[in-house]
Amino acid sequence: MLASLTIKNVVLIDALSLDFDAGLTVLTGETGAGKSILLDALALALGARGDSALVRHGQAEAAVTACFSVPADHPARAVLAAHGMDEAGDIILRRTIRADGRGRAFVNDAPVSVGFLKALGDCLAEIHGQFSSYALMNPATHLSVLDLYGGLGRPVSECARLFQEWQDRKAARAAAAASFEQSKREEDFLRASIADLEKLNPQKGEEETLAARRAALMNGEKILESLSTAAALLGDESGVSET
Repeated sequence: MLASLTIKNVVLIDALSLDFDAGLTVLTGETGAGKSILLDALALALGARGDSALVRHGQAEAAVTACFSVPADHPARAVLAAHGMDEAGDIILRRTIRADGRGRAFVNDAPVSVGFLKALGDCLAEIHGQFSSYALMNPATHLSVLDLYGGLGRPVSECARLFQEWQDRKAARAAAAASFEQSKREEDFLRASIADLEKLNPQKGEEETLAARRAALMNGEKILESLSTAAALLGDESGVSET
C-alpha cells in the first residue's frame, strides 16, 4: 500500500507530506482544490511522462517521493530482484523534473531509468480515470490481469525468482567455462615453454661461459679489424711510411 507521499514545487503545491494509515483513505474537495495535482504528482513518481509544466512557477525543480509498504511475495520485489536491487524493506520511488524539462528517477535512492520506474510503478499502484477501462485493450496488461484473476501472484513471483536463479547460474556456468578455457590455454603455453627449455638443456654456469665466449668473440672481432687495417696499410704501393 502507499505509505506516504511527499510533494515539493508541483504546480500550486509548495511542500506537502502525506502519511496514509491502513484501510481506505478518501481525499475530498471542491473543484480546483488540488485533488488532480495530487494524482498527477503520484503518477509522476510512478513513472508517468514528465512535463515541465508541473514545476511550480519560479522554481527550478519539482520533486515527488512515494513510499510503498508491500509484502515479501509482492510482484514488485521480483522486479527489483531481476534488476539486482535490494528487495527488502519499503520501496521508495522518487522523481524530479526540472524547469527545462529534464528529470531523474530513483528507486531506494538508486538512479534508474524512467522506463524501469514505470515498470515498477505499474506493479505498485493503479490510477483509474473515466477512460481506465481502455487499458484492457492493451495486450501488455492481459497476462497480469489473468494472473491476478487466477490468484497466481505467489506462483508467478516464485517462477520469476527461479527463472532469475537459472539465468544467474547459467551466467556463472558460462563464466566458469571461459575461465577453464583460459586456464587450458595457459597450461598449453607453459607445457610448450617447458618443452623448449628441456630441448635447450641449459647447464649450471652456462650463462657465465656464454658471456665470456661472447666477450672473446667481440675482442676477436676488434683484433681482426685491426689486422685488416694493418694489412691494407702494408699492401699500399707506398709501403710503410714514418710519420
